[in-house]
Parts: sequence; structure tokens; C-alpha cells
Amino acid sequence: MATAGEELHKQSLADPSKFWGEAAKAIDWMGSDGAVVEYRAEFTRWFPNRYLNFCFNAVDRHILAGRGEQNAIIYDSPVTSTVRKLTYNKLFEEVSKFATVLKANGVKRGDTVLIYMPNLPETAIAMLACNRIGAVHTVVFGGFAPAEIATRIKDSKPKLILYASCGIDGNKTLAYQPLVNAALELSADTHRVSKCIVLQRSQLQAEIAPGRDVDWATAVASAPAVNASTLSTQPAEAQVVPCEAMQATDPLYILYTSGTTGAPKGVVRDTGGYAVALKWSLTNIYNMKPGEVYWAASDVGWVVGHSYMIYGPLLQGCTTVIYEGKPVGTPDAGAFWRVIQDYKVKTLFTAPTAIRAIKKADHHNELLKKYDVKSLQAIFLAGEHADPDTVKWLENSVHCGVLDHWWQTETGWPICSNLIGVDGFLPVKYGSTFRPCPGFDLQALDENRKPVPAGTLGNLAIKLPLPPGSLLTLCGNDKRFSESYMKTIPGFYDTGDCGIVDDDGYVHVMSRTDDVINVAGHRLSTGQMEEILSEHPDIAEVAVVGVKDTLKGQIPLGLFVLYEDSTTSPDDVISQAVALVRERIGAVACFKDAVIVQRLPKTRSGKVVRNTIRAIANGTPYNIPATLEDPQALVEITAVIKQKAGTL
Repeated sequence: MATAGEELHKQSLADPSKFWGEAAKAIDWMGSDGAVVEYRAEFTRWFPNRYLNFCFNAVDRHILAGRGEQNAIIYDSPVTSTVRKLTYNKLFEEVSKFATVLKANGVKRGDTVLIYMPNLPETAIAMLACNRIGAVHTVVFGGFAPAEIATRIKDSKPKLILYASCGIDGNKTLAYQPLVNAALELSADTHRVSKCIVLQRSQLQAEIAPGRDVDWATAVASAPAVNASTLSTQPAEAQVVPCEAMQATDPLYILYTSGTTGAPKGVVRDTGGYAVALKWSLTNIYNMKPGEVYWAASDVGWVVGHSYMIYGPLLQGCTTVIYEGKPVGTPDAGAFWRVIQDYKVKTLFTAPTAIRAIKKADHHNELLKKYDVKSLQAIFLAGEHADPDTVKWLENSVHCGVLDHWWQTETGWPICSNLIGVDGFLPVKYGSTFRPCPGFDLQALDENRKPVPAGTLGNLAIKLPLPPGSLLTLCGNDKRFSESYMKTIPGFYDTGDCGIVDDDGYVHVMSRTDDVINVAGHRLSTGQMEEILSEHPDIAEVAVVGVKDTLKGQIPLGLFVLYEDSTTSPDDVISQAVALVRERIGAVACFKDAVIVQRLPKTRSGKVVRNTIRAIANGTPYNIPATLEDPQALVEITAVIKQKAGTL
């Protein structure tokens, strides 16, 4: 018998207009005439003739509903020993004042504002202020190198740049102004930015560049006073900064993918479809209600930070946590549990890498025992494959639902998930991301674009049209949008991932398509090998890449990080791991080579840079990813792999 979630999925595919038209009733529109969807081949437009303001839906309407004194944002920064709480009333006042600052500095509807700031309340305020006046924002991860910032300036052509004086990474303080200065020079031949607003932080002050830089605090202090009580006594159009009526298909923001291969792609998100999808997901996927506390332990520069640290929770009227710190080291591996206890977090969204880091540092949960985390209903994992061993460890540690789910920057919200607001907690299949969410007609296809049998590895693709919330196009480049996502499989969006859809419809996302290796004619997933290897009791983290082989085409190479308290010899770990893969997959995998490393090189979002590791192992050229968290880790594994190369 089909679950309620499966029935919703069927309804969404059978009659998208009816399904999403009903979901759209949860959004406050300024005009809601016309069709729900307009199909233009690859360029689907949701709610094309409707108008709304995203900031009104995320802030104002909760005050009008009587929840102005509820906390909207809790900012927790262990790296600065700071906690700040902003009610919806306070958030409205701060957003309105900063919106006047933006307008006073020449920003108008349709302009782009580049935001180069860490996880701060001011970052959310800036994003919402852009929404309020109809400007488009593009948030760049704090600490990106000048060349990467310059690439985004050239592509998005911002009218204004907002930047903080510094970011804090663990115990290191990073000055942002020199990076911004260098980026402005690098991009000046293509696009000149003449005005910046700088948020001074007490940890490190920036020099105000005369004629270019505006001090944030000074500008806000000179803005007209705003009082949230005016919302209920004055019409919307009489506010200090009234909400701009935006067409649902107008861009809300541009967010760049990491660009580890080729130039970064500027994903353009719409306004109306995104609002509908996020609001639906908070209710039906995450089971969140207004007033409850949601925490996405992400960076605001990533899509998780946009969708589920800022926009989704605020649309739902929840309290969202903005955390400036790490899962370990600020100060220890109990940091996440402390935040959950202090603020009674109901739902945590984080990356498997964060959990593996906590597990590695506090394998026996000595730090967890200090905290009360009974408020937790569920932990959702995304960003990379969640290996079963990590999921099981977390389940046994926190005794709540631990759910792996799958989505991408491009989709804006989950492709596959357990809809706990609809079905409750479904049976977990370890290694699976549950079934597709409504709107996503996901199929596993072979190299000839034909569906593969259930349980067979295939390329995961979504039949068009994509549901609301998915990308409109790429910034200024419809052609690249089509070539990147639609050309490979006509009529489908190519996710670039491969996986299995089993007999029960559960989706197992194994790896990126280019992580499928061909061993003597057999297509094998390195993700499947990693899943098996992670079960070894001494292996804390693992990556498997394909290495060229003159006889077999490719063979797998494993990289293992061991637990700190491991007492097994490295040679024994490797021999046991080889036997484990042989037992579970068979000799066909040809898994016989592995190296022990101290750490795996990862992006700041926690993804292991497998493409780069593969290039190192194969001796082919590569670019160091702009998002690399710890360059020294890459140096270390390069030396280890080169030492091993002679035996491969």
C-alpha cells in the first residue's frame, strides 16, 4: 500500500498545476491571477503572472500574525564568545533600516548586490533588505580568494559590494578587505564597482577607502527610525521602505556552484516558485511549525545556508540558528550538542562530514553525555553520501531520526527525502536517500538513455519540467544552462549523479557520474566501495578513486583516515579492507591498493575533492579547487600518492 507521501508524489506528476497551485496558498501574494505554470521547453516558469515580496513573507507577515516578539534569529558564535537574539520585530526594523541604506547608495530594483560576509545576523539582514527593495543578491563564501571573487563580479556585475572587515576560522582571523581590493582590481577591466559598504568587526578593523567605502554602522545610524508597531497601524505602502511587488519569475538571488571543474556556474533562483517550494518543504519534509527552532549548520555562502538557514525557516515563522563555528575545535566535539541543548533545537541539518568529524574526535560520546539533546526530532544529512556506519553511530548516539536526503544547488530543495511531516519516520534503508519528493520525476537511465531495471546502477536524471524552486537558468547564459544540464539526456535534467532505484522506489545515490569506474568492462561505483569500507572499525573516513590501468582500464585506489585510538597496524587495516570489498562486491572490483592518510582534502562545505585526488593519482593536470578548506591536506596526500604510484 502506498504511503501518503507516495500519493502526493503521484498527484504532483499527474497534475502539477493543481498540486502546486494548492501549495501556493501558503504564500501571501500581491496578485495571484493567471496560470500556475508556463512551459517553455527547458525554461519552465512557475506562477508567471503572480506578484509577491519575499521579505514580506519571511518577516512582516509573522508580525502581523502576532508573533513579533518571537525570536527569528539566534546568532551563536563560539569563536567570538557572542550570542545575539533578534525577534521578528527587531529583524523587521533592522532590515527596513538597511534597505534605506541600500537605496541611499544607489541600489534599485533589479540591481545586483554582492555580499562577502561570514555567518552573521547582518548577512541575513542584507539578504532580506535586498529582497525588500527588489534587488538581486549573490553571496560569496567569506574567505574566497580574489580571483574567485573577481570571477563572480565579472559574471554578476554587482552595483554594490557588502563586506565584513574579517572572518574567523577557528582561532585564525582573516582580513577580508585585502581580498576585496585585489578582486576589484582583477575585475576592473570587465566591470567596475565604485561603492562598498563595510561591516566593521571588533576582532579586526578595515581601513575605510575614501570615496569608495561606507561604514555600515554609521550608515544605519543615519537611516530613518523604524518601529515594527507601524505594520499594524499603517498600510504597507506607507512603510519607511515598502515591500516591492516582484513578479514570481523575477530573480531572487544568484548562487555560484563551487566550480571545481570549469568556470563556476551562477545558478539563478526565482522568487515565487522558490517561496512555494521552501514553505512546502518546511511543513511536509521537515515537520516544522511556527515558533519551533531549526538549525542548518551550514555556511550562508552555500545553498543550504540560503534555503534552510535563512529563507526556509523564516518563511515558516520558525526560529533559525546562525552558528559561527565548527563541529570540532570551537572549542571541542561537543559544540553541536551544546547548541542543541541551549536553544532546544528540534531539527538539525548538517553534512555527513561534520558528523564524521565529531565521531572521529568523540567516538565514545564522552562529550555528548554532558548535554541534553532530547529536543531533537530529527537530523537531516546532505551534501555528500552518508555512509551507513556514520548514520548508525549517530542514531545510537542521539536516539532520534537520522535521515539522509539528496539535493543540489540547482534544485534549491530536496529531490529525495523522507517526508516526516506527511509519513512520519519511514523504515530506513542505510545508504538510501528515501523516495523522490513531489515534483521530481526521477529515473535511473543507462548510457542509451533508457530506464534500467530496479536495483541496477544508472545515471540519475529528472524528467522535465522541474518543480518550483529549481533554477531558472545560469547567470547571463541560457546556452550554458542548456548544455550543462539538458543536452546529455533530451527531455531530462541531468543531475550528474549515478545511483540505484530499488524495488521499493528508494533512491541510493552512489557517486558523481564521473566517479563510476570501468574495471575490465564492469561499471562499478566508488561510492559503493566507500560505503563498504566505512564499516571497518578502524576507518574513520574513506575516499576511493579510479586510477588508469593498462590492462583493466581502471582500478580503484582507497585513501583511509584511521580513528585516533586505532591500535590495528596500517598494513592489517589495508589487508582487512581489501578482503571486505572482495567479500561484498567480489574479485571483479580489483580492489587491492590503499594508502593511509592523516586527513582527506575537502571543500569548505565538507565534500572530499575526489576529482582532484583522481587527477593526482593519474598524474593528470588539475586546478586546486577555490573552495578547498585545508590546502596542506592536499599537499600531504599528494606526497603519499606519489610514493604509492610506483606500485600501482
